[in-house]
This record gives sequence, C-alpha cells and structure tokens, in this order.
Amino acid sequence: MAKQLSTQEKLNVILSDFKLFALNFIKIIDNNGESVPFTLNQEQEQFINEKIKYNVILKGRQIGFTTLSLGYMLYSAVTKPDTSYIIVTHHEKVSKSLFIKLKKMYKSLPHKKFPNLFPKELLNNREELYLDNGSRIIIASAKGEDAISGNTFQMIHFSEMAKYPNSEIMEEMLATAIPALAKNDSASIIIESTAMGYNYYQELFMKAYRDKGSAWKAFFYNWLAEAYKKQFSTTYDEGVQWYLNNNKGVRLSAKDLEHDEQTLHERYGATLKQIMWRRYYIDLKSLETFMREFPTTPEEAFMSSQKGVFNQAMIQERLLNLEPAITYKELSDLPEVLLPLIGKSLFIYRTPKNKTRYFGGVDSASGGGGENDSSTISIIDPDGEQMASFYKNDIPIHKFAEVVAAVGRYYNNAFLAIEKNSYGLPLIERVYNDHSYYNLMKQKTFDQKGRKKFTKGWLTNQTNKSILIEDMKEAFETGQVLIHCRETLDQMAIYEEVDGKLGNKKGKNKHDDLVMSFALSIQARKVNKYYVDI
Repeated sequence: MAKQLSTQEKLNVILSDFKLFALNFIKIIDNNGESVPFTLNQEQEQFINEKIKYNVILKGRQIGFTTLSLGYMLYSAVTKPDTSYIIVTHHEKVSKSLFIKLKKMYKSLPHKKFPNLFPKELLNNREELYLDNGSRIIIASAKGEDAISGNTFQMIHFSEMAKYPNSEIMEEMLATAIPALAKNDSASIIIESTAMGYNYYQELFMKAYRDKGSAWKAFFYNWLAEAYKKQFSTTYDEGVQWYLNNNKGVRLSAKDLEHDEQTLHERYGATLKQIMWRRYYIDLKSLETFMREFPTTPEEAFMSSQKGVFNQAMIQERLLNLEPAITYKELSDLPEVLLPLIGKSLFIYRTPKNKTRYFGGVDSASGGGGENDSSTISIIDPDGEQMASFYKNDIPIHKFAEVVAAVGRYYNNAFLAIEKNSYGLPLIERVYNDHSYYNLMKQKTFDQKGRKKFTKGWLTNQTNKSILIEDMKEAFETGQVLIHCRETLDQMAIYEEVDGKLGNKKGKNKHDDLVMSFALSIQARKVNKYYVDI
C-alpha cells in the first residue's frame, strides 16, 4: 500500500513544480470573467519544459505567454529568495495593467490557509512588488527610464517587443539585459511578441528560427495551436453561425475550400470549423490583419504587415511550398572550389542537363562582411526555374570571380549578366581575363561621336533598374519563373519603392542583392545569347 504523504510533503511537491504551483495556488481571470485555477495550456507547458537561457517567441494573439511569465515570476520569487525579475512592456498603460494582474495573482495565493508558506509583501507600488524573502518583481516600459542597468535579474521578459518604439531601442535594451542576467543555469531572457513588420525583433527571431547554431531558441505558436481550441471555442461557434447564415444553413465542406484553405486543411491540419472562423474574422477585419495576428508561418506573420513591390500573397504561398536544396551527398561532378560552399552560401536546387542553355545574374559587393551587402549569383533554366543561388558578404572580389566562373561552367557555361557597378567592373575583368570565361552579356552603347560599341556587363541606372524590377515582378506574378531560394523571397518581401527609388530601405541587414541577381538572370534569358559552344 502506497504511503500517504503528509501535508508538508504535499506542499513540498507543489512548491517544486511550477505547473502544480499554478494549478493549486494561482488564480487567473478567464475569458468569461471568472476566477479560475491557472491551468497551463499545452503550449505554455511545452515552453516551460523546453526553454533555455535565451528565448524568443513569435505567437498569435491571446495565447497567454504574458500571463505565463507573470505566474512564473511570482512562483520563482516565492520559492527563490533574494532573486529579481522584470517584465518590460511597450507602453506605460500596459505595464500598469500587467501589474494589476500580478497583484491579483499574489492576492489569490491561499495566504490564510497557509499563513507561513508565502513571503509577505514589504513594498507594493505602481511598478514593484517586493517580498520579505528579498525577492522582487519589477514592471517597466520601453518608453520609460532604464530599469535594467545596475541590477541582476533571474528572469527578464520583453513583452510585445515588436511594438517598442524602434529597432534601436529594442537592440539597446537587449544589449543592456544580457549582462544584467544572473549567472546561473536557471536564469533566462524571454522575448515574446506578435509580428509588426520588419524590425530588430523580426531579425532576431528569424535568425534563431532558421539557424540551429544560434544562442537563441525560437518558439513559434500559430493560430492552430491547441490553446486556441479551448480559448476560442465561443468565437469559433460564432464563425460557424456566421457561415451558416450566409450559406443557407449549409456547413463548409472540403470541396468548398479555396486554394489557400486547402493548404491550411491538408498541410497544417486546420479543421473546417477553424476555417469558417478564419473567414468570419477576415470578413470582420482583413486577410492582412488575420495573417499578422494569427499567422500560419513566421514568414506570413512578418510579411503580412509589409507593403512591397512584389505580390506579398504570392511570395507567402511560394514560401509555404519550398523544397530543400540538394545536399552535399546528393551532388556529383561539382567543381572542387564549390564543394565547401554547399549548404552554406551556395544552394543547388536542380543539376544541369546536357546541351541545355542556362542563364545567370551576378551582383557583386565589397566582401567586407558585417552588415555589408552580399555578392550574389542566381541561375535559371530556359523555362525560368531557379537552378542555384549563392550569397556571401565576406568574399573578396578575386575569390568571388573564381566562384562565378565555376558556377557558370557547372551550368554549361551559363550566359551571365554581371552588374557593372563599382565592384562589378573588377569582377568582370577577373572573370573574363583570369578565368577565361567568355559567355558574358554585353550592352550596346554609343560614344560621344555616335559610334556603337558593346561593353561587358549590365550598367544599372534609375531608368533601366525600373525595367529590370518590373520585368522580374511580371515574370514572378505571372508564373514565368519559379524561385526556390528562401532568402531571395525574403528580400522580395521587403523590396519597396520609396520616393521613386527602388530597394530595401528598412534599416540595417535589409539587402536586395539577391533580388538584383535574380532580376539580372531574367535579363540574360531575354537576350538568350551564347558566345560559346555547349
């Protein structure tokens, strides 16, 4: 017969487990306005179990991560004496609201039932809860004074970071937070937000999401998360009723789904009920608002708030259907100089076929690394399907020339359009003279005496750049090209026309070099010349 635990032993078990502590001791207000035990939903529990020191969360609306952080901070402050915690919001009013929620959580603890179990409050003002075990919880605003410097925190939570005033403040606050974090294994920084376009938060999340070697761990919770099924059950029912009212009482069936809904249903497991609610929400607001507040993928979340030159919905659909690049082990006959680049800066999507003409665009940069532009290559076949992409920002011109020649030769001496900018001129000379690569696009020009001549490369000016981009826009949006490179699509998503000028003007790390190289590959295909035999 199992031994019955004493009251103290039961309390010790509860105090050692946040999930049990929340369930037994903390009360929260649910969607119906009722005070209920804080039962962690599936996504909250997963995060608590899997979080590391540096965490960044992208999620839809109202999934409960701010409530989770408040509860976890309270639990930690109660059970770990002499520790400090801070949650930073995007606005003073939000900070005030969260502090009220925190105080309600503290008051909901069963103080009378267990008078000696919980530390007493020594200070409880508008921005700090200080307990007699030496622990404290601070709530601050990104628009207020610096509350991080000079302190040591067991946990730092940046709530809705994408809504902070600007990227510079986001980056500065994080730079202040990292050295302020306690030096123990359980200390952590949590950044969580819904998407608000392209900014420092977006860069941080996407790097962590795609780079498995990142110090940050990315968590993404889309609108199909389990938490929403219970939390949004009432609004789901509203969506169903709205649909029935507008469709003669007939429910949505699989054969009624539109193309994007079929993808949601078949690939992501969206139920027909959820899709009816989605239509209801879109009717009330807009598709863009839904994609931002209830995204299916991270790319969709950030893209939906962006106004760009290229069709955002088509970019998103393409991103949803990308195939992985060919792996190193699957490739054969690749030039030796290219082997170390595979999967790092060179991505092969299709291998060359005999006697087939290929076309490429090349955009060169300084090779200075850091936040500088990348040197890029895009290769397409006669049908417009992308065969390969290359991007690297720390490769010097002479090394890049070697890569350009090697990639071109691998694709049957592809016909290359190299942009003739300040770095393109020496690149063209090295590719042509040092590597004897002759299949290069030439532009027809006239000198001052009216004599016609042909010069190697593509000289970009404001007029022909508009043509260059418009041709790419038309080719992409009419299905004349098929892009496989995720980074190219990411750059297209933020490519804008501002005051008559084309490019990515959203701050640092917002480059358009792959857009340029792909657009140049389209021009090479339009010319459709080959100066060498294949």
